[in-house]
Parts: sequence; C-alpha cells; structure tokens
Amino acid sequence: MPKMKSNSAASKRVRRTGTGKLMQVGSAMRHNLEHKSARKRRALKADQVIPTAQAKKLNRMLGK
Repeated sequence: MPKMKSNSAASKRVRRTGTGKLMQVGSAMRHNLEHKSARKRRALKADQVIPTAQAKKLNRMLGK
C-alpha cells in the first residue's frame, strides 16, 4: 500500500508543538505595516494556537 501524502500547503503554514498542539504564524504582517499601531504589530507578531475544531481538520491534512 502506498504512503499517504500530507497536504504541503498545510505543512508550510502549521507546526506541531511538543505537546501536540498546532501553531500558526500570525497573518497580516506582510505589508501596510506603517498604518498599523505598534501595539497591533506586537500582537500580530506572536504565534497563535489553532483552535481544536480547526486542528482536527489540519491533523487529517497532515496525515497524523
């Protein structure tokens, strides 16, 4: 039986922590940064834990 392929788009955007949670890099940090406040930029810079409902789908896409 052939190996299952993981979704490459999902694997580029998500990483797994040691405890098994999925983390994603915050969005909206690519352009128009001069219009965002420093507080907003600091908040967007932090990585975010993916909610469990979304993580269930992503785990299936990653083949876990």
